[in-house]
Amino acid sequence: MFAPATPARAILKGHRVTTAPSPQAVQLACPSCRTPIRAPIATIVDAARQPELKARLIAGQLNLAVCPNCGTPIMISAPLFYHDGAKQLALVHVPQQLNARPEEQERFIGDATSLMMRSLPADAPRGYLLAPRRFLTINSLIDAILEADGISRETIEAQRRRVDLIGQLAEAAERGDEALAALVAQHRESLDDEFFATLDTFIAASQQVGRDDSAQVLAALRNRLADAVGVAGGEMHGDETEIALSEVVERLIAADDDALEALIAELRPAIDYSFFEAWTARIDQAEQAGDRVTAERLTARRGMILETIERMDREAQALFDAGANLLRSALEATDAADVLRANSAQIDEAFMLVLQSNIAMAERAGQDQMVARLRAIEQLAAQIVEESLSPEDRFVNQLLQADTPQAATRLLRQNPAMITPSFVRRLNELADQMESGGHRPASERLRQLAREAGVMLF
Repeated sequence: MFAPATPARAILKGHRVTTAPSPQAVQLACPSCRTPIRAPIATIVDAARQPELKARLIAGQLNLAVCPNCGTPIMISAPLFYHDGAKQLALVHVPQQLNARPEEQERFIGDATSLMMRSLPADAPRGYLLAPRRFLTINSLIDAILEADGISRETIEAQRRRVDLIGQLAEAAERGDEALAALVAQHRESLDDEFFATLDTFIAASQQVGRDDSAQVLAALRNRLADAVGVAGGEMHGDETEIALSEVVERLIAADDDALEALIAELRPAIDYSFFEAWTARIDQAEQAGDRVTAERLTARRGMILETIERMDREAQALFDAGANLLRSALEATDAADVLRANSAQIDEAFMLVLQSNIAMAERAGQDQMVARLRAIEQLAAQIVEESLSPEDRFVNQLLQADTPQAATRLLRQNPAMITPSFVRRLNELADQMESGGHRPASERLRQLAREAGVMLF
């Protein structure tokens, strides 16, 4: 477990970023044994010039120091400006625990922006540097980097689940064989090739930062898990992935132009680098077979898919940015309720996802006070949304929140006054909206409710 430290506020207070984006040194005391440590930290990561820093950032190893006396790993809180000129990315994260004043943050961002502008070729685009995207958490910044690299949000969340599972398994192993065996049985299907690859990465990272004890513990855990699971599980998982990818490609090839956008929204999590590799292979096969018509049709459709997902991702990112900004404003405000009510139109799915993500991260970090604040904001947001709904939509919410389809049916029968032709139409309208947004399970649930409500009209 990392010990947090916050000595890097000095970088924002009086320090000017004027030289090359090389690591700087800070003085701190180990939180465990109070031994003085002089540690290098990076506040600017230029992906093109410093790919090793990008790799450490994504692996969660950036600005990690190890106490030479007691071996405690210390995650140093520091401001960060991430730049990738090839992808026109300028991303900023200033940790809340630095308590940085707005003028200090703006000075840091301005200095880093100027430095990056001077480093670019004369004919390179610069506009994106004038409005860097700001992130409430370092994990959300890393998500943006990975998404720009073509890694889908679903893939990122799957990796997070693997990381969480590694922590749970390590804790279970400490409690004994029975606890570990029970957890392995519960998560057996998750212990696939990708899980073991993630665990191997953790072992290597621990060795690189001098945490040999952690590396040994994780290596022992890996051996025990490999013995328990064997090889077949991973191979089967790989086959299932290939089948799923093939089905996604086939469905998008067969779709009519009018239905393409809705289908892309539904399948968006599966449209990643592997998908485009498989699609390109289909084009190559058609060309090699001399089927020029098919090759051109597939090439044109690939362009349509790429253009559509780029637009969808931009729109989604704008919503997530707005959600992060609203959450930041609510956290900084004296009265969060006033801020949320004044911006009630922005309390949408993106805002709730940002909020839930921050709650999960605060829980993992053991930040109980922050968890309590975020939970209070979550309750306020739900209350404000509920107040703004029409009676029909409020009832729809209650139906969707029912634990089982049978419970939803009972709720319908207990409220016959709500069952009208307009209510049935509203259910179908919401189902259409959910389907076009790629939320097929919710869409199917709403259509089933509409059918049941329709029967009750007669």
